[in-house]
This record gives sequence, structure tokens and C-alpha cells, in this order.
Amino acid sequence: MKQILVVEDSPYAKAAIAKQLEKVATTYSIFACLENAANAPIACLCEKIDLVLMDVCTAQGESGLAAAQKIKQQNPAIKVIIMTSMPEHSFLQQAKDCGCDGFWYKEYGEPSLMEVIEQVMDGNIVYPLTSPMIRIGNCNSDELTSREWEILRELARGSTYEEMSQILNISSNTIKYHIKNLLQKTGFPNSLALVANVVEKRLLLPKYE
Repeated sequence: MKQILVVEDSPYAKAAIAKQLEKVATTYSIFACLENAANAPIACLCEKIDLVLMDVCTAQGESGLAAAQKIKQQNPAIKVIIMTSMPEHSFLQQAKDCGCDGFWYKEYGEPSLMEVIEQVMDGNIVYPLTSPMIRIGNCNSDELTSREWEILRELARGSTYEEMSQILNISSNTIKYHIKNLLQKTGFPNSLALVANVVEKRLLLPKYE
């Protein structure tokens, strides 16, 4: 029997996950459900856990990605699947950098959670090819370049042009050029309105970087 630790603070999501796992109760058992990701690495040290289903945004603002990184450092044999309903642009890469074994978007279609679990437990690494496509003004999220996302992220953090120039190693004129292109693509009147829209749609969540 494989022991699963569920880290999820939404009661609806927890109930849905439990219902899915009931169908394979002879193979998988829920060891515990935690609301705060900070407690997950401790649980994995104290008990024999085979798989962690880890939400990104958990109780008290704790990051599931940070907890997943600790778990994989402590015991790489424990499988970790990141779950999220957030289309945040950086979560996929962050999960890969943490060494997580799988990634599942809760609200964006196939594959199902059980399909991801079964593939991961068979030794596969399972990730969607891209983050969900979301409309940003007059364009889609996948139409923005990597550099444009970097600049948007710094704007969301409140960085000045000078700070962005140092962080991204590009000139202030280049930053202004990219912002001009962003506004032309999206149709927003200014960068403040654009950043507000992107954050509202959860495409950028600086708190969970």
C-alpha cells in the first residue's frame, strides 16, 4: 500500500482528491491531509511517505514549492506532484528546478490527477508542455516573450527601471522598448494597468517565487 501525503488547504479540493483516491483504495492510502506546506517536510521525515500531492499556495501563505524542494533534498525517493489552479507563468519551471516528479493543473483539462499519479509512480516525469493560455487584453499569454515576462515580473515586484537594469543586465532604454511592445500587444494604456490585470488573472504571483 502506497502512502500519500496531501497538502491542500481547500476543503473542496481535498474532498475531490479523496474521492479520486477511493477508487484505488487497494493501491493508495491517504496518510494525512495538511493545510500548511511548511509542515510537510517534517511529516516526511517522521513517517514513510511514498508520494506527496502538494498545492503551491497553502495556508498562512506558505509555498508548496519551497516545501517540495526541502522534501526532495531530504529524501529524493519520495515522489512529489505539484498541484495548482493558478496559471502563474513561472510555476512549471520552479517545480522542475525543485526536482518535482510531476505537475498537475487542477482546472485546465487533461490529464486527470490519477493519470499523473500512476505515471509518476511508474517512474515517469510528468509535466504539461506549457502553462495555460490566458487572455491578456488583446493578446494571449503565450504571445509574450521570456524577456517580456521577466520585465512584467519585475514591474509586479515594484522594481524601478534602474533596479530592473541591474537585475536583468539590460539598459533602461531596452526596458522601455520592451514595455512599449507589451503595451502595443496587450492594448493597455500603461504598465500599471497591465500589471494589475496580469496579477488579477494569477499569471504572476511574486509572493510564491
